[in-house]
Amino acid sequence: MIDLHSHSSASDGILSPVDSALYAAEKNLSVWALTDHDTVDGLQAAAKTCLKTGVNFVPGIEINIAWPSGEFHLLGLGLRRKSEALKNVIEYLTEERVRRNSEIVRKMNEDGLNFSLEEIEGCFSASQIGRPHFAEFLVQKGIVRNRQEAFDRFLSRGKRWYVTHSGENLETAVEAIKTSGGVPVIAHPLSLYLGMSSLEEELKKIRSAGVQGLEAWHPAARKGQCWHLEELAVKLGMFVTAGSDFHGKGVRADRHLGRTAGDKKIEERFWLENLKPALGDDFDFRNTDWVKD
Repeated sequence: MIDLHSHSSASDGILSPVDSALYAAEKNLSVWALTDHDTVDGLQAAAKTCLKTGVNFVPGIEINIAWPSGEFHLLGLGLRRKSEALKNVIEYLTEERVRRNSEIVRKMNEDGLNFSLEEIEGCFSASQIGRPHFAEFLVQKGIVRNRQEAFDRFLSRGKRWYVTHSGENLETAVEAIKTSGGVPVIAHPLSLYLGMSSLEEELKKIRSAGVQGLEAWHPAARKGQCWHLEELAVKLGMFVTAGSDFHGKGVRADRHLGRTAGDKKIEERFWLENLKPALGDDFDFRNTDWVKD
């Protein structure tokens, strides 16, 4: 059993990078990727923990991409280093998050809640603060009962405190991943919110921009959709990956480490037959900068 998409408290997960790695070992994963949003801050701790547990670690990132429809998230899998290009992408997206978060706080204050961004940031260890952290903060303050209520009332698209989030240019993000030794994979492509015929045309453009893989298997999709996406990826010359998009125990009822759509166990073929060949025979996380530093 493997998992090629998960998150830690370095972004919006609830387990620390170390505890995330230990949990991957507890769940008997043979291959595990950590792909935090717009940051690589958790990769060193996770990699060094995997050295001790024996889990084959895939250092990764999930980058927010500027796109006209829906949400476009780009996974960078098998990162061997933090290139200058990746550093620049992370810096830009971090600045953009601060802008967005400041605007969310302004909207909260307009509604009579006297909180500062510094106060909210101080409650979390993550380097990338996002809406899930605002939701958790509201739970802590007793304003809502749970995270979902925070999104339903305030933070989801169209709600009072929602603020759009600008992303990185696709070609810039692809170059950042490749110069870091990784391969670009489009995450959960159904989040582009396109019909299947339109999706195929967009994926052709995305493939031509240098995106090599497609995450066909994700808990937010139905099994039939996943099989269709897998067939589409093959047609377009893209390799296929699968992930849980796990953020921590109990965060989402449909997100379990090592399992994907329909609670299906994530098969090792997605590593052995797809991602591993794309990374090359010389890929070994023990030889990456995350272990050397």
